[in-house]
Amino acid sequence: MSSAVSHVLDKAVAGERLTPQEGLQLLQSHDLVAIGQAADAVTRHLHPEPYRTYNIDRNINYSNVCAAVCDFCAFYRPLKHDEAYVLPTEVILQKIQETVDLGGDQILMQGGLHPTLPFEWYEDLLRTIKSHFPQVNVHGFSPPEIHHFVKIAKQPLPVVLERLKEAGLGSLPGGGGEILVDRVRSMITRGKVLTDDWLNVHREWHKLGGKSSATMMFGHVETLEERIEHLGRIRELQDETGGFTAFICWTFQPPTHAPWFDNRRDGVDMSTMPEAGAFEYLKTQAVARLYLDNVPNIQSSWVTQGDKIGGLALLFGANDMGSLMIEENVVAQAGTVYHLTLETIRRLIRDAGYIPRQRNVYYEYLDEPEPAAQAFEVASSHRTALPVLA
Repeated sequence: MSSAVSHVLDKAVAGERLTPQEGLQLLQSHDLVAIGQAADAVTRHLHPEPYRTYNIDRNINYSNVCAAVCDFCAFYRPLKHDEAYVLPTEVILQKIQETVDLGGDQILMQGGLHPTLPFEWYEDLLRTIKSHFPQVNVHGFSPPEIHHFVKIAKQPLPVVLERLKEAGLGSLPGGGGEILVDRVRSMITRGKVLTDDWLNVHREWHKLGGKSSATMMFGHVETLEERIEHLGRIRELQDETGGFTAFICWTFQPPTHAPWFDNRRDGVDMSTMPEAGAFEYLKTQAVARLYLDNVPNIQSSWVTQGDKIGGLALLFGANDMGSLMIEENVVAQAGTVYHLTLETIRRLIRDAGYIPRQRNVYYEYLDEPEPAAQAFEVASSHRTALPVLA
């Protein structure tokens, strides 16, 4: 490990804020173990409790119709496509009931930028959901969707968000973040919100007292400098509002199952780009933990990495396994399909040496911990199953 990187890691573990140049040094480094050790130390300082968390929710993609064209997306369909759909309300309610029956307290509801659905359709859907399931949090509508609603409602962003909140919206996901650099966004997508407007959706939601998550999809056309710029924009907004509860990053999944649209954009064929591997994923997540000193939680992305790397992520800066994800459609359309059972998620947490706890969107525990003695024995017996990084 170089003395420069060692100095940066020592600085982060001491609680000092990293500069963009220092963050870039870490991304350029190949010393995965040292970066992981530092990220794990910071995580244990932020979360000294013996628990690591997960939640139970379901991704409900109410429609795959989208007016935007994202070169990496195998999920969307044009309005008149044979596979285009809008889920009937009764189907959405059935999916929520199934989620509740499995112990879930939340749905993640996202779709495309539908060109013809009126804004009132979304308000009516939220009201119907809340009338049937008042206990369920609707974690819904990514910033690109919200920005689209502003256009179709012909009302200012704060008014649109107030109306959604009044109708029953509980929290905002960080979808559509990709890389928060306009060069990248303009290169891989058309007709979709750019960086400042993506951030401003969260800013205005936070002003209303709302909470949201932040994301990053990396490993495509962005540079390492642009990954750090993305993290910096998240950190700046969090300094301003404090409204982000968590950060989630994942690797770009080449859309191998979308032959009906042209992947080529500015000389880049997104469908043939090599995937960023586990090494790059773990390093980037660990750097995010070190750089985002004001974001309290980091989620593992087992849905793109699988169970082994998803579990190992708990030793590289993550303190949360994310969702059981009863249903997932977007990543699956790209050809990456990982499914974990609830017991597998809980086992992965134990394998990392922690006690599993179910939480809600605010990271409040929803269950009672396992009996202390039993949990300690289980955690201790598994702690040596993975390499000790700190």
